[in-house]
Amino acid sequence: MNPSTISRVVVTGATGNVGTSLVRALASEPRVGSVLGLARRRPDLDLPGVEWAEVDLSREGDEPRLAGYLADADAVVHLAWRFGPTHDPVETWRTNVLGSVRVFDAAAAARVPVLVHASSVGAYSPGPAGGAPVSEAWPTHGWPGAAYTREKAYLERVLDTFERDHPLIRVVRMRPSFLFKEESASEQRRIFAGRFFPGQLMRPELLPLLPEFDGLRFQILHTEDAADAYRRALLRDVRGAFNLAAEPVIDGAALGGMLHARPVRVPTGAVRGALSAAWHLRLVPASPGLFDALRHMPVLSTERARQELEWEPSRSSQEALEAFLKGVRGGAGDDTHPLAGRRVG
Repeated sequence: MNPSTISRVVVTGATGNVGTSLVRALASEPRVGSVLGLARRRPDLDLPGVEWAEVDLSREGDEPRLAGYLADADAVVHLAWRFGPTHDPVETWRTNVLGSVRVFDAAAAARVPVLVHASSVGAYSPGPAGGAPVSEAWPTHGWPGAAYTREKAYLERVLDTFERDHPLIRVVRMRPSFLFKEESASEQRRIFAGRFFPGQLMRPELLPLLPEFDGLRFQILHTEDAADAYRRALLRDVRGAFNLAAEPVIDGAALGGMLHARPVRVPTGAVRGALSAAWHLRLVPASPGLFDALRHMPVLSTERARQELEWEPSRSSQEALEAFLKGVRGGAGDDTHPLAGRRVG
């Protein structure tokens, strides 16, 4: 297969935040012949050159169906991921780890030439003390206290073995920062704040004060810019990991400026304690372990993606966050089950 053209791409998790942006990008890419989107539920999206099929990666017994979908694929992009329930890490392990292994095994059995896997900044070990950006060579042992980071790091080890055993398959690992777009806002609000959190509260005039704590420093990338990087990785003869993020780095001061709120220093322990209590009472889905992971995530250097993929974000991190906040306030979504929203106002 010529890496500059691909006859058929199979995308798992195609109805999620990244998946919907990627299938749209591939549908408009003349060097891609067709796209098969796999998801647990068939969406109502009608895109030229895109077919849909249902598969549950967490369920034993669906392996033959998965193998059939991958039989004629020239490339597989594995995006499928389940963020909850955070109180049941065994359940997320079934989908995220065992499901990923099923995809990898099926790709190897079908001799698919290209495998692109959605890793994450969450796979990385805590960053250096000075906060300097890290390259793709930084250790990927994750933060041990959160299921999300443990699972992302574990799959890095699985792919190490996979690459050793299948050297003819071109494996690419994407390690993006937090990915936001307007259409994903309702899903991400449900994942992190809970389905009953009123998005209308995310208005500047209603947030005069913003809690600021040690470690509140992270990167954001617009989902469509991440999809563009995936598209480029599919169509270029590249291997290995790529960090993806936009500038500038978001901290308390930047958040305060965007929300027109005054940052107020709050002890980290107090924030964690309040979140822990709310999580144990099942008032919020985001776990205190995920809060700890956020505080220790490194800042990413994107030099490799800019050079080898000739990739450049088209939106700043602030623009991506503004799109997300707009979506939260307006109940934005998309015509898929994961991204279903509720327009208000």
